[in-house]
Amino acid sequence: MDIESLKKEIIFYGQEIKRSGLVFGTWGNISARLDDKILITPSGIPYEKLKPEDLVICDLNCNVIEGNHPPSTELVVHSEIYKFRSDVKAIIHTHSIYASAIAVTRKNIPAIIEDMAMIIGGEVPCAKYAFPGTSELAENVLEVLESKNAVLLANHGAISLGRNLKEAFNVCQILEKSAKIYILATQIGMPKPLAIEEVEKMRDIYLNIYSKNEMIK
Repeated sequence: MDIESLKKEIIFYGQEIKRSGLVFGTWGNISARLDDKILITPSGIPYEKLKPEDLVICDLNCNVIEGNHPPSTELVVHSEIYKFRSDVKAIIHTHSIYASAIAVTRKNIPAIIEDMAMIIGGEVPCAKYAFPGTSELAENVLEVLESKNAVLLANHGAISLGRNLKEAFNVCQILEKSAKIYILATQIGMPKPLAIEEVEKMRDIYLNIYSKNEMIK
């Protein structure tokens, strides 16, 4: 995919996270990696008003290569994730209600449903609190990320990852659904998480069958 096509896709998913209630106002941010470049949303521009020329292009060390606006304040978190995980090509940071509700308790979300195991890769860890946009926050995320596709940010929100923007958006949706189910289930009793073996089996099926078929379409 070329840069211009990727810019349009970022704008599309920016509108989708706003429409889906995963962010409010200008909060949150989206990025995509193309080779050794990061395309990221700028600070302070509403998603519905974003134009391709508003997006900022940076290198993996957070140096701005092209752009008329300052990049998202969370750029360092995005860049450190890309350097840590070569499989990640897209990152979406959201402030959705249910995921944020669990994030303020500073607890993890156990792997309680099948699509969570498949698409996220199991339990969603909560990174320790650090001031937004800092290197400390990036370090805290990497400390718990491992091979998972989502991380809660204590007292803040969540980060969802994917091999492309579509997958990262799917992770956002599954994360919010899982958080809601977990909160509701705790009102009835203690939710029973899936066994690690089951999570690994489901993740393998997703990576080697479902998602490959999806990418072929």
